[in-house]
Amino acid sequence: MPEADTSWISAAAVALSYLVGSIPWGLVLVRLVKGIDLRTVGSGNIGATNAMRAAGKPLGLTVFALDFAKGWAAIALCAQALAGVAATSPVAMVCAAASVLGHCFPVWLAFRGGKGVATGCGALVAVDPLIWVLGGAVWLVTLALSRYVGLASIAMGVAFPIAAWWRTGADGAAATVGAAGLALLILIRHRSNMRRMLSGEEPKVFARKSQPQAPRG
Repeated sequence: MPEADTSWISAAAVALSYLVGSIPWGLVLVRLVKGIDLRTVGSGNIGATNAMRAAGKPLGLTVFALDFAKGWAAIALCAQALAGVAATSPVAMVCAAASVLGHCFPVWLAFRGGKGVATGCGALVAVDPLIWVLGGAVWLVTLALSRYVGLASIAMGVAFPIAAWWRTGADGAAATVGAAGLALLILIRHRSNMRRMLSGEEPKVFARKSQPQAPRG
C-alpha cells in the first residue's frame, strides 16, 4: 500500500507555530497588570526589554520566559510531537522560523511585533541547549563590556550559527542555516538600535542617572 501523505501535518505544524509565536505576551501582561499599552511607551516594542522598562524586572522576565517558550514549543511540540520530525530537520527549522516571524509580525497587531530574540532562543534550546548557552555567554560578555542590550543581542545572534555548526556539523546543516537566518533577522530588527547607538541616544543598562547639581550661591 502507498504511504500516507503527511505533508499536511507538516503544514499544520508550521501554521500552528506561527500562531503560537504571534501571541503578544508582553502587550497582554503589561496591559493586564499595569494598564499600559506597551506600544505607547519606551521603544514601543512589545518584547521583554521594553516590558521590563515599563513594568519592572519581574514582569519583564515573565514576558521573556513566555516568549522563550513560544520558540521551544515550535520545535518540541509542533515539529517533534505533532509532525514527528527530528529537531534538526528542515521541517523543524521552518516551524522555528514561523514562530519567530509570528512574534515579529503578528497578524493580530497589523504585523507589528517584537524583535524575535527570546523566541529564537527558545527554538535553539529545543534543538541543542548548548547552542543557546554559548550564545548566551556572548550576550553576557557583550552586555558587560558595552551595557547595550541591543548590541549584546546582535553579538549573540552572530554567535548562534557558529555554535550550531560546531554542535551539529554537516548532519545538522538545517540547524546551522536556521541559526544563520535568526542572526540575520536579529540584525534587521535591531537597525533602529544600531542607529541610536551610533548617535549616542541608545540607553545603557546599569547606567547611573545623573544627579542634579545644587545651585551655586
